[in-house]
Amino acid sequence: MVILYQLERTWGIPNLSHFCCKTETYLRMADIKYTVTPTLPLFAPKGKLPYIEDGDLKLADSRFIIRHLKNKYRDLDEELTLEESALSLAMQRLLEEHLFWATMYSRWQYTDANWQVNKKAIFGVMPPVIRDVAAFYYRRRIHRQILGHGTGRHSANEIFELGMQDVDALSACLGDKTYFLGDKPTSLDASAFGFLINTLGCPIESPLKEHALAKDNLRSYVDRIKLQYYPDL
Repeated sequence: MVILYQLERTWGIPNLSHFCCKTETYLRMADIKYTVTPTLPLFAPKGKLPYIEDGDLKLADSRFIIRHLKNKYRDLDEELTLEESALSLAMQRLLEEHLFWATMYSRWQYTDANWQVNKKAIFGVMPPVIRDVAAFYYRRRIHRQILGHGTGRHSANEIFELGMQDVDALSACLGDKTYFLGDKPTSLDASAFGFLINTLGCPIESPLKEHALAKDNLRSYVDRIKLQYYPDL
């Protein structure tokens, strides 16, 4: 059985980590049996979550995890055409390599109120002294990553403007479909749900969240996926 290592659940959503939520959603959409072990990134093989254990295999990074799940268990993308596969890859890159950074900025840098909510959710399980040191270290580390990516070199208004363009593209791509590529879930839906619920479904306030909440189809999509695949929440 697959063991999924990820952050503790909080905020009433599957996971505050976009990538952990993406991975668990794929497991649920593909009906793959798994168990969850909560942990922190510093204990992970690549210093990031999620990672899995499957027998003797230990594997990190959601992309490689899902590739393994496709090959060994069930491939949700097996019926996609070449054109659909290309669109799926492009939209996942939009989510994971661009929109992600706007949401990270919202949590770690935009306002102190957001940072305090984020800090409590991630580091609240630690003893106070260790918690404050770890939070300070990881906040500085994330700031450097946001800056290195390029997002952190923009003003808040510019960052959110770019993020809103991503949200607009996602809303247009989804349209009135049940899932992004038709009437069946694919790996794109696992990724889209993980990132959208971490944009509009968590207690981190920003103009980006407000813009996403104004998209009726995205809001309904997130609610529908959560109800269907996470009835336990």
